[in-house]
Amino acid sequence: MSEKIILGIDPGTTIMGFGVIKIVGKKMEFIQMNELDLRKYKDHYTKLKLIFERTIELIDTHHPDEIALEAPFFGKNVQSMLKLGRAQGVAMAAGLSREISVCEYAPKKIKMAITGNGNASKEQVAKMLQSTLKLKELPKNLDATDGLAAAVCHFYNSSNPINSKSYTGWDAFIKQNEKRVKK
Repeated sequence: MSEKIILGIDPGTTIMGFGVIKIVGKKMEFIQMNELDLRKYKDHYTKLKLIFERTIELIDTHHPDEIALEAPFFGKNVQSMLKLGRAQGVAMAAGLSREISVCEYAPKKIKMAITGNGNASKEQVAKMLQSTLKLKELPKNLDATDGLAAAVCHFYNSSNPINSKSYTGWDAFIKQNEKRVKK
């Protein structure tokens, strides 16, 4: 029977949520969810360093086969989007540095996979995860369940990864993003 570990990350510069699930055959098992609270740090570069280090720590602890990231949604504030994109990039780089396959999902796709409604609230996603994974209680902040939702979404979509971007390493990332690479 095949086993796989999926690390889900909701990257953020104030709180990074994450969740880990184990797949045994076609069954999902909850391993862990938590968050990295970055609110006490004022320096953006310190936050990025901590995101990278925590992601590496999670990789070294759980040895995930795949990482699922929530991709930043499009917002009106360019500075916020830049910071979110950097946070996502740092988490992505941590996985790629360990040769782990990374896949991105849009927030609406994650919500749709978990609840059947792409416009579901964080609370609805959390309650559905609680029911599906038989979690005793939910965390106070729902960033951890957002990270867990990315992992569960990846499991649901792993046999049909349409509308998601996946990279198996730096070479794959560069091949799929040639227009973004300066020569």
